[in-house]
Amino acid sequence: MKIDLHSHTRHSDGLLTPVELLQRAELRGVDVLAITDHDTVAAIPEARDYLAAHGKGLQLIPGVEISSRWHSFEIHLVGLNIDADCPVLQQRLQQQLHKRTERVQAIAERLSRRCKLPDVFPELEAMADGAALTRAHVARYLVQQGVVDTMGKAFDKYLGRGKSCYVAPNWVELAEAVVWIQQAGGQAVLAHPLKYQLSGKWLRRLVVDFASAGGDAMEVVSPQQTPQQRAELWALCQQYGLLASVGSDFHQPTPWNELGKNLYLTDAMTPVWANWSLAGQQALPLSSE
Repeated sequence: MKIDLHSHTRHSDGLLTPVELLQRAELRGVDVLAITDHDTVAAIPEARDYLAAHGKGLQLIPGVEISSRWHSFEIHLVGLNIDADCPVLQQRLQQQLHKRTERVQAIAERLSRRCKLPDVFPELEAMADGAALTRAHVARYLVQQGVVDTMGKAFDKYLGRGKSCYVAPNWVELAEAVVWIQQAGGQAVLAHPLKYQLSGKWLRRLVVDFASAGGDAMEVVSPQQTPQQRAELWALCQQYGLLASVGSDFHQPTPWNELGKNLYLTDAMTPVWANWSLAGQQALPLSSE
């Protein structure tokens, strides 16, 4: 089976609609896909409707990616198999979306002063078209305005931590985000642990705190990781009682990242889906890519 438990749609900072994302997953031979938009579950009903009418065997895992605060770092938690209709969860996510809007407004004000750009926030709202606002929207806007050539440069020059237009987030605390996910019936997964650029000491501290908060799993397999990195992350999982998850963190088609690509576990790793009911389940997801 090919399993991908981390992907995004236009309801947050992805570029595909839920239907387009599912169609691409089917084209790529993905058997199980989690949609995990930032702080919103708005894509889940549309995805369910499509699969009910046109699905070709793809299994949807309802999910969400919650931005959380841990010390001075922004840490993302993926919630898998959540009840997307849970009123308490939806209310909590609305709090996050409100914080997102406030943050992007503050970033827009700084950009207006620094880059002499008028009406930044209204244009960002129009670009997002009701989606959860993220710094990715701001980066795309800066590329469109010709301020920078690439989204990466937008973060390097303006939006990254410590840069001139960076605004620190005010997300929910990490331990509380774990509770949010589990109270909605889901499993809490520490997303892309190597993207936070933590030292080995701080990464271990993060894993310890996440496990102590009751976290369930960690993404040990993401695109472009080395076998050694995967082995080291799994060793941390074993030490602190976490399961292994896999995810592309797909936002759009690119040459370096694709749905379901290179997402495989070794026989020694215990997957987060070990006790799930998966149609046509085999022992592990295998990928020849």
